[in-house]
Amino acid sequence: MDEKSLATLDAFSDGVNAYLSDHQGSALSLEYAVLPILNRDYKPAPWTPLNTVTWAKAMAWDLGGNMDVEITRAMLLKSLSSHQVDQLFPSYPADHPLIVPHPDIGAEPGQREDIQTQYVRTAFPAFYDLNERLISVNKILGGFFDGVGSNSWVISGKLTDTGMPYLANDPHLAAQTPSIWHEVGMHCAPLTPDCQFEVSGVSFAGVPGVVIGHNANVAWGFTNVGPDVMDLYIEKINPDNPNQYEYNGEWVDMQVIKEKIQIAGGDSQELTVRLTQHGPIITDVYDLETFDDDAGIDIPENYAIALRWTALEPSCIFCGIWKFNKASNWEEFRDAAKDFVVPAQNLVYADIEGNIGYQMPGNVPIRAEGHDGQIPVPGWTDEFEWQGYIPFENLPYAFNPPEGYIVTANNAVVGSEYPYLIAKNWDYGFRAQRIVDMLKNSPNPITESTIKKMQGDNKDLSAEVLVPLLLQLQSTDENVMKAQTLLRDWDYQTSMDSSPAMLFAAFWKNLLKMTYTDQLPDFYPPKGNSNWMEITRQLIKDPNDPWWDDISTQEVERRDDILAEALSTAVDELEKSLGKDPTKWAWGDLHTLTFYNQVMNNFPLINKLFNRGPFRTSGGSSIVNATGWNANQSYQVTWLPSMRMIVDMSNLQNSLLIHTTGESGHAYHPHYIDMADLWRNIQYQPMHWDQDVIENVAEEHLRLVP
Repeated sequence: MDEKSLATLDAFSDGVNAYLSDHQGSALSLEYAVLPILNRDYKPAPWTPLNTVTWAKAMAWDLGGNMDVEITRAMLLKSLSSHQVDQLFPSYPADHPLIVPHPDIGAEPGQREDIQTQYVRTAFPAFYDLNERLISVNKILGGFFDGVGSNSWVISGKLTDTGMPYLANDPHLAAQTPSIWHEVGMHCAPLTPDCQFEVSGVSFAGVPGVVIGHNANVAWGFTNVGPDVMDLYIEKINPDNPNQYEYNGEWVDMQVIKEKIQIAGGDSQELTVRLTQHGPIITDVYDLETFDDDAGIDIPENYAIALRWTALEPSCIFCGIWKFNKASNWEEFRDAAKDFVVPAQNLVYADIEGNIGYQMPGNVPIRAEGHDGQIPVPGWTDEFEWQGYIPFENLPYAFNPPEGYIVTANNAVVGSEYPYLIAKNWDYGFRAQRIVDMLKNSPNPITESTIKKMQGDNKDLSAEVLVPLLLQLQSTDENVMKAQTLLRDWDYQTSMDSSPAMLFAAFWKNLLKMTYTDQLPDFYPPKGNSNWMEITRQLIKDPNDPWWDDISTQEVERRDDILAEALSTAVDELEKSLGKDPTKWAWGDLHTLTFYNQVMNNFPLINKLFNRGPFRTSGGSSIVNATGWNANQSYQVTWLPSMRMIVDMSNLQNSLLIHTTGESGHAYHPHYIDMADLWRNIQYQPMHWDQDVIENVAEEHLRLVP
């Protein structure tokens, strides 16, 4: 980080600490009045630049992790055939959209296919010998958050009512209170070389600047790329020296670091961190024997697992954010993107000159032939080392594409002709397909109202595939016939009051359970997000596939047997929970949202002071209005559009924004939860830009005098 950036973080920290020094206890927030009661010695520590940087690393962990996929694939191979494992990780569907359909980077295609061929020939056999001894570390840090993603799209003025671009963005993150986002406007008056900020949008608490938003010239939004930037290396440890590992036939000393962990209300603890050239040994923290018990696998004492991750290397994500805040054109925007290396995001762009664009930034490793990042690999040889990063000029981008729009929804960025491996575990493109369909089928110029409807769209594309099969079932089961009547005229919209949507969700929950859980290990339940939609979309093509058979029975079940049983069971369950009359079932009655306080929810006697809800909601997993839920648990919302933004490049004052709860983090402040009803009903507030408007609508003014 350069001196200017560090000075910015220092100044920001000074401001936070000045506020902390003047506010204690409930004056700071109700949480800080309660925490000293629970822990007598507690008081908030001063804020430092390290806290801000750590927040960025935490976001990189949430948004840039595929370590669980490597571990899961390896562990599934213990009980399933390689063909079955491949079925559970299908390729990105050819009939779903790519973000950059025709990348032009001046490189020879075909390397990616060669990597896969070489990988099958060398890496898999090398790892398979160790697979029987590999532990399941899928519970590290609670695992990665299935389903989290985002939507963004930018539309050329050629397709809009104003003749200028619209930019839309809604990042999907966990449901929480206070809101993860806060609205920020920074307006230097006047603009000078020393004060260049004229920008509005949203940011995270603890992060200076505007993360997503617009300035006077350009607007930008993010969705997660989900690149494969993590690899697990199996290290051979010297049995005579635990601080040495083998590499190319020689024992190499590890770097050993002692970390002191401060414990509130208790003694500090010392943690020994061992690092190989690949990264930290993660099995020092997540005990081998614990996972040995979970997985039922014997682990030799002289093996350990190291994590290589791009976020563990120096970077300055905030340098990129601050450059976005001041960018005035496409060239300056792309230059800023060079600093946005982790977590890699799909960046959409629009400007007041009428241009639209897309840039994928990030440090994405170039892997050696024989290594595609899908399972852990031997670390004792240089055969699987990274060969550097994809050069920025070779990363996918688009500028004023002929389609007149760019859509990103965590779908695949590029196709198989792209010469580098970015990822294999994309979102499977159901949201992206629906957004593209709505843009293509819009009969009139696209307006701001059109985009509102798009962000609130509840159509379930998996229902569009499965319901026709349900209606074709030949069954005398009264429950099945009752369900068919309810589903027959459904438009596949999962609105709050929809009875068919409620029935389909219950069916989907049971279908996943009845089809897969009898053959899957307990650690890998079907959660119902986009990969399970694609798995099932492919599976229904073969009514006799072995997955349809319930191996706990003597009979051999086929597809239609399981479809009918899941549908009948869904009716039974809903009659018990919502009553006998199907027309009175409503999706929003069970698909509810509670905003949980990130800290205080852990204390049962007082958490109701801070939590808010439940609220009835619409939408669902892999739907544009992405109120996600886990099909192996309840129907309750677990992730959601954490904010929705629409930027009108013809008149920035017309731009709109809403986030989930409210602008205040104080539990009983009027603005703690006043956005929730607007948010769940797909309503917005003005994203004020003009200075006179801002001054007129402001509730309070604080003037800081040097």
